[in-house]
Amino acid sequence: MRLTLRCPFALRPAAIGLALVTSLIIAGTAHAADQHRTWSDYGGGHDQSKYTELDQITKANVSQLEIAWMYSTGDERAYQFNPIVAHGVMYVLAMDNALVAIDLDTGEEIWIHAHLNSISRRGVSYWESEDGSDRRLLFTLGTTLQALDARTGLVIPTFGDNGAVDLRRHLLRDPETVRRVASSTPGRVFEDLIILGSSPGEGYLSTPGHVRAYSVITGEFMWRFNTIPQPGDDGYETWPKDAYRYAGGVNVWGEMSVDEERGIVFLPLGSPTYDYYGADRIGENLFGNCLVALDARTGRRLWHFQTVHHDLWDYDLTSAPQLITVTRDGQRIDAVAAASKQGYLFVLDRETGEPVFPIEEKPFPASEIPGEQAWPTQPVPALPPYARQIMTEDDVTPILISEAEQQHWRERVAQARKGLYLPPSTEETVAVPGAVGGVNWGNSAANPDAGIVYLMNQDFPSFYQLEERTESAGGGGPTLTAEQREASKARGQEIYGTYCAVCHGAERTGGELGPSLLAVGSQINRSQVERAITFGTGRMPPLAHITDEQVGDVYNFLDDGVSPYARFFGGSNQDTPLPEGPVVASGGAPLDRPVGGGFGGGGNDDYPAGAYVPDTRYFTGYGLGHPYIMTPPWSTILAYDLNTGVIKWRKPLGQDRDAEAAGMTGTGVPRGAQRMSMIVTKTGIVFATAKDSRVYAYDADTGDILWQAELPMCSEGIPAMYEHNGRQYLVVCATTPITWGLKTREGGFGSTAPRGVGGYVAFALPQL
Repeated sequence: MRLTLRCPFALRPAAIGLALVTSLIIAGTAHAADQHRTWSDYGGGHDQSKYTELDQITKANVSQLEIAWMYSTGDERAYQFNPIVAHGVMYVLAMDNALVAIDLDTGEEIWIHAHLNSISRRGVSYWESEDGSDRRLLFTLGTTLQALDARTGLVIPTFGDNGAVDLRRHLLRDPETVRRVASSTPGRVFEDLIILGSSPGEGYLSTPGHVRAYSVITGEFMWRFNTIPQPGDDGYETWPKDAYRYAGGVNVWGEMSVDEERGIVFLPLGSPTYDYYGADRIGENLFGNCLVALDARTGRRLWHFQTVHHDLWDYDLTSAPQLITVTRDGQRIDAVAAASKQGYLFVLDRETGEPVFPIEEKPFPASEIPGEQAWPTQPVPALPPYARQIMTEDDVTPILISEAEQQHWRERVAQARKGLYLPPSTEETVAVPGAVGGVNWGNSAANPDAGIVYLMNQDFPSFYQLEERTESAGGGGPTLTAEQREASKARGQEIYGTYCAVCHGAERTGGELGPSLLAVGSQINRSQVERAITFGTGRMPPLAHITDEQVGDVYNFLDDGVSPYARFFGGSNQDTPLPEGPVVASGGAPLDRPVGGGFGGGGNDDYPAGAYVPDTRYFTGYGLGHPYIMTPPWSTILAYDLNTGVIKWRKPLGQDRDAEAAGMTGTGVPRGAQRMSMIVTKTGIVFATAKDSRVYAYDADTGDILWQAELPMCSEGIPAMYEHNGRQYLVVCATTPITWGLKTREGGFGSTAPRGVGGYVAFALPQL
């Protein structure tokens, strides 16, 4: 397979015409001085600003952008990968989870490392020695950290134990209890360290999200920051005395930023678990939902700021903290801006953590649930919120749903409890923003020196309703009686026949349109099924109207009854054919155990002896199956001027296709900012992807659309921008089927089938 020059969108799936691409010149790693001119790091650079000083593409000529080349992934997987470029080589994820190195001089593949199942799917980290003789790609694979030689694609056997570091270790827990640990977001390289977050799961008793650093050369464990304090640590008093033995989460699953000059890494930390009921973690719960500044060399905490006390709403910090310089009262202040799911922007002095704009502790309602103690106040910035923070019956949309549906939702919302920071209850509560609302991963960027932060926001409600129930070991879902399980399976079978059998087969054996589901339970866990149904995956669209209870019924029907720990994901799959091309290896480092795949809640099966255990535990679904019910725009892109503290402009992000067909514009796309991202240019352009399978160029000063282009499929993840031999390129990973704004799917643009095999699409100005 090769790069294809000016390829039409109907891609051909194998080796196709050769495109000669002139050489890219990069001298060494992207350090602070040149990080805004290269793209050898996830997100473009250490500061995660997604800002570039490349200046060939301007407001005057951006409308002339055209497709320069495309690279087919050779499969139908949905990738969220941010391509990186170093020394004339682009590194991408393709071909059934293979890392591929592409020579930008010739357009040919240099090497393919196949079958890296369970790889960090959003990107990898690049490092090279000062003299450039040692170049490495670092990534997580299941529960391991691994390193490949960037020149050859081969595992570096001197890294860790025969090429792999066991990430279940150094978490202050028995490694055998750690089932989930690796994050889909790559680590952040600083000097000779790689700093790692994690995704330990969101159930009760999940693994703690302690942040760790390893040597990029040897894989040696270097330091750990205890995100859940241990006895003697600062913050220990903000938890019950035994909580460090069982509490989980408080992890970085999103994007860290590094101030390379100061040697500070900024951690956007997530919620403690369980997300919606915290009777076993009474207190403020430091360092949950905190922006934490660490000495990047030692892991020593410099300061922290907590954006939510005792979180009960899944309001993780996840988008990259933006390192900006603002002018306030005639003074230049180096600041860090953290955008949140709940629609607030927290702006703090980068060195001290002091607020640049006032932040006030305001009172909010107490919890009604037995055993729960919601924190009485929450921090509210003086800056105006960028998201809607309440939904009433007047906010039910009059478009794209029937009059009967409108009436149903008006009545339901009118009866629901509502309001920001209203603790979940056994009565239905509508939270806006919900679990995937506000700003999420990939959704922040900046013009650092100008003090302007750009955000992608989505107004998406969650409908929560707590219920008492027990949970199976590891957080895998409710334990049902035999009678309840049979009734659930019967309902699930009916739903499966209605929605799923057409693609996966009446006997669940799979076919041309969908894979076999016979391994659900043993190899495909509950959370994967829930996410696939709710969000869509690969060629599968989301089932927007299915309820959380119905999702559980489908899983119970599909569950094969085999323990998910009987066989782990990841590693080399010897039964899968190798892709065509220069395959140099398969499956990563050779291991004496499976690499793991992330099952269940990811922690202890039960509370440790002597720890406090609530009499009853409460659960709720994410309540995300209702994307269309709020009035549009459902997703927006905006510019926040942090010199003045005002939103300069706000525009819809993308356009719902069904609304567009009905003559309506300015709607954005439901979940339109989810997994989307931007690039900000020195020349005043914000390039942004949207979930309508388009890429846009916005005027950074006004928000006006200067250019837009159709993609072969929807894009997820972060685009890249680089230059070689005087030609500037915008590269977008477009591999996800269009799944929003397409209620009718009779074919053409609204078809569930892709309009071509997905791939990486590069735009550039015409060659003279």
